[in-house]
Amino acid sequence: MVRKLTAIIEKEDGGFVALCPEVDVASQGESVAEARENLKEALELFFETASQEEINSRLHSEVYITHVEVAVG
Repeated sequence: MVRKLTAIIEKEDGGFVALCPEVDVASQGESVAEARENLKEALELFFETASQEEINSRLHSEVYITHVEVAVG
C-alpha cells in the first residue's frame, strides 16, 4: 500500500529538518533532498514497526498547509 503524506522541510543550523505532520515523524539532512529521503526512510520504518494502535492514535487524517498574513511592528 502506498500512502501520500506531507513533508515540511525547513533550513535549520546549517542543515534541513523534515517533518511529517500527519504522524509527527521528523528527520534531517544536509540538503533538502537528503532531508526528504531521510524522512521517507523514517516514515517507512515507523509504519513497519508501529502497532496499528499507535498508528491510529498518531495519524491525523486531515492536515492543511496554507499561508497567513500577519501585521508585525
